[in-house]
Amino acid sequence: MAPKLAKESTLALANMKMYMVVYCHEGEKDPHIVQQWFSLAFFPLPSILAFPLKHLPCAVISKMSHSQEHEVPERVHADTESKHEEELRYYTTVTETGTQEYNNKQDAADAAGDQSSADIHDKELSDGVARVEAAQKVWGKRGYIFLLCGLFLASYIYSLDGVTTYQYLATATSALSEHSMSGTVSTAGAIIIAVGKPFMAKLADYIGRGETYIVVVVLYCVGYILYASAQHIDQFAGAQIIYSFGYTGLQMLTQVVLADVTTLRYRAFWIGVMTMPFVINTWIAGEITNGVLSGGGWRWGYGMFAIMVPACLAPVIGSLLWGQWKARKLNLLQEKYNPDKNFFKHPIRASKVAFRDMDIPGLILIGAALALILLPLTLAPSASQGWNTPSMIVMIVIGCVLLPVWAVWEVVFAERWGFHPIAPMRFFKNYNISAACFIGFFDFVSFYLQYTYQYSFVAVVKADWSLRDLSYFSSTQTVALTVFGMAAGIILIWWRRPKWLLFSGLLIRLLGVGLMIHSRGANGTDAELVWCQILQGIGGGFAAVIMQLVAQALVAHTDVAIVTALVLLITEIGNSVGSAIATAVWTSQMPNELAAHVPTDNQTLLNELYSSITVIQSYPADDPIRQGAIAAYDQVMFHLVLGATIVAIFPPIVAFFFVDDITLDDKQNKLDNRDLTGKKDTTADKAEENV
Repeated sequence: MAPKLAKESTLALANMKMYMVVYCHEGEKDPHIVQQWFSLAFFPLPSILAFPLKHLPCAVISKMSHSQEHEVPERVHADTESKHEEELRYYTTVTETGTQEYNNKQDAADAAGDQSSADIHDKELSDGVARVEAAQKVWGKRGYIFLLCGLFLASYIYSLDGVTTYQYLATATSALSEHSMSGTVSTAGAIIIAVGKPFMAKLADYIGRGETYIVVVVLYCVGYILYASAQHIDQFAGAQIIYSFGYTGLQMLTQVVLADVTTLRYRAFWIGVMTMPFVINTWIAGEITNGVLSGGGWRWGYGMFAIMVPACLAPVIGSLLWGQWKARKLNLLQEKYNPDKNFFKHPIRASKVAFRDMDIPGLILIGAALALILLPLTLAPSASQGWNTPSMIVMIVIGCVLLPVWAVWEVVFAERWGFHPIAPMRFFKNYNISAACFIGFFDFVSFYLQYTYQYSFVAVVKADWSLRDLSYFSSTQTVALTVFGMAAGIILIWWRRPKWLLFSGLLIRLLGVGLMIHSRGANGTDAELVWCQILQGIGGGFAAVIMQLVAQALVAHTDVAIVTALVLLITEIGNSVGSAIATAVWTSQMPNELAAHVPTDNQTLLNELYSSITVIQSYPADDPIRQGAIAAYDQVMFHLVLGATIVAIFPPIVAFFFVDDITLDDKQNKLDNRDLTGKKDTTADKAEENV
């Protein structure tokens, strides 16, 4: 019985192999995909059938599909044509994982944790990437400079928006008689800014970079028009949600287009350049907001951006769309026309294609999970029962359950059911992506642990500082971050080893945070306090640009947008977690510390001291009430800074052990040896093979 079963199984397997060959040949299907279908179809069968079928080399299948009689050859001939050899190498790369037949290019992909990423450029090239690569073939030097100027202008308006409009929130909600809702409105916006990043990245890949910029402009304009015309708080909250999608989209697109049009060697420098507007606008934001609030009012403060944003984004949009048009006219843009993507002719089919290509189920799962986690973190401190509120715990639990559900969907089901996942398996295997996310998360947790209440702390402790001194101090770290971020980019142009500059920056940041334990204000001089901020800015500037660069360097161009979104998303979560922990520590410890250090039994006075720093500032520096408040603030800040220091230990450890020691070159990424136009450098491949 056993020999008969083995014989029949072998015959059945041979027939299945033959059918795969014929099917691939006649229907021009990808043998790798067909192999997956058969593996899934026969998964319940005994391993004698499933295992050989799963590991059947598609290189052999590809060779057989060119045979007129569809006979299985005994060996692959060594003298095949060069084009066919490339196909063989591609299929071998995709399917024969773990063999020793890879060239050095594939070894680089293995080091990145995914064995198919190096050749994914041709296999899964998105329309957005194809268009921006084609546009770079026609821009020329002037067009390239014009685009970079457009990106700088977009960064400037993004920065000006970020440092001014948030100051109108309190005035606007008060005018609508709903000042107590300002925290809820801010929370809703913060969540959208975080979870909207993957959506905007997918949109940029699906419809194109320039087209997504147009979507951003529409969202901005609609949001700001609703802001300016809001008569009720619900209209104002709706404006906040729409605007937040535009705001996070503008941030995402600027970073993605920079990665599209700059090589690894110069990318960090240009990332630093695009942050320079924050230095400029930091000093003029106060003058602008004062002029707006005393003149046109908060409605004009919002409404003027509905005019300024389209004007400032017009150059970058025009540059991208002109490049696409010119490349298409010269037949340099080889788009794969799919009539099912035409919303005007086939709206239902196009909706189905978009549903799969953008991985809408994955976006919904990750958005819901993060919203349910971030919402309690921001609302619990102000809730009547704090973390004892049942709804807060329920939201956290559901959010934490949805995260692994999302991961299972992305890894197991999305590609199997024809979707283009947000985070495919190659992302989970890529240590550099994981390391960048880990570093960004813990770096932001550490930063916001000690930054959330730093201004209040310094305003109480430094009685001799003026409002201008406080403003300059608050801007010290921002300026240092920007200046040394660009300095890191300049260093990497000549010294092309980002790992060690990242590691050094994280150590410097750790030093700056650790010194705050002694120099946090009450125990240190003004110079010590300021130098702690400068050191944190130096280290943070190095880390911020390199962390993103490392994640982008070891993925294919078609993955750059979503990888950038994931890194920025995780850092935003670190922001929320750090702020939530700081708020929880502050609200739980400060009342007790004030009661212990302030020489009074007047509970009303203690409540006033807790609720407002202006009440504390009204007392002279040598007053016992002021001295007691300083001692209380000093004690609570010690716990926050100590926690920030402990958390800041982890990022340099991760950078040392898990970030690859790559050398930056004049390519778009380190995997596929392609330039910014998508052209493959065959000489580099041959050189690697000889090595």
